Amino acid sequence: MSVSVGATISLCMIVRDGEETLGACLASVQGIADEIIIVDTGSVDGTRRVAAAYTDKIFAYAWEDDFAAARNYSFSLAGGSHILWLDADDRIGEEDRQKLAALKEELSQQVSAVVMPYCLAEDSAGRPLLADRRLRLVRREAGCRWFGRVHEYLEFPRDGEVRASDAMIRHTRPAGHSRRNLRILRRWIAEEPGVSGRRLFWYANICYERGKVLLAAEGYRKLLQEPAGFREDRLIACFRLADCCRQLGDGRGRLEGLLGSFHYGPPQADFCCQLGEWFGEQADWTTAAYWYTQAIAVSRLDPGLRPISPAALTWLPHARLAAICLRLGDIQAALRHNGQALRYLPDDPGLLANKARLEAALRP
Repeated sequence: MSVSVGATISLCMIVRDGEETLGACLASVQGIADEIIIVDTGSVDGTRRVAAAYTDKIFAYAWEDDFAAARNYSFSLAGGSHILWLDADDRIGEEDRQKLAALKEELSQQVSAVVMPYCLAEDSAGRPLLADRRLRLVRREAGCRWFGRVHEYLEFPRDGEVRASDAMIRHTRPAGHSRRNLRILRRWIAEEPGVSGRRLFWYANICYERGKVLLAAEGYRKLLQEPAGFREDRLIACFRLADCCRQLGDGRGRLEGLLGSFHYGPPQADFCCQLGEWFGEQADWTTAAYWYTQAIAVSRLDPGLRPISPAALTWLPHARLAAICLRLGDIQAALRHNGQALRYLPDDPGLLANKARLEAALRP
């Protein structure tokens, strides 16, 4: 296999009625993408006009309620050594553009895929509130393919190196596609009867997104009873099952959902924070403190590809521990943890006010 350094990148996108967001997306990849391929699945707005300002490779595609098929078609048109995929409402900020440009220059043909963080929601200061990681850049000749008519996923290559990059892609607006996704899933189930595995997972997710928490909980429980499946899917199911139980007032079910995650690997930070919250609600402050401490201890473990709140990996367990330590009368420890939280949120007014109060309490 060639080990030459440097890649040519084909940006492959499927779009529909993305006039409002597509231009900013394409502008954010200028100078990085060597070619831009737009597969339009039936736009009736000015999407094609916007795309034409950036590329002449615009292709019509007859939509058949199958996202994987459309994405595979877009990949088939690529000519670069590597393929990058984005949606019309995704962006790459300047700092992350520089990271991606540097990655492109040193990317060898031995690298079959690159996993990158994806910010799903951010606060007013642009800090990620929820993020996962996705297989975002793949070597064309690795033959990576998409699967799933809805909630499609890109299969990892069987050979070659898979790398991780910290160049972040940002999603700029709520998806709001649960009704459409449910329609596609129902059609899929009608044509291929039986709901299990990933289709059961997607069905439960759609119910969860639409606030049908009882149906979602039933789906997640059924999924977790199946003998095999994707680890990330099961961790997501545990986390969302616990949240469904919280909303339903089922405290025991919430605890069982959180503890059930331990079937799929060591404790992870967001589960530990939720366990800390659960025990805090029972006024069991010592056990709550234990779980927040564990969240800090495991915060550097690889969370995989599932969505996770960056807060659980950074400031949140310290802030909660500060409050618990104060409740337990350990002002020094409270000040120390509040200071650790301030390292991540240096301008947070609540943490700054806590710092002033704790320092005053320690003065003779």
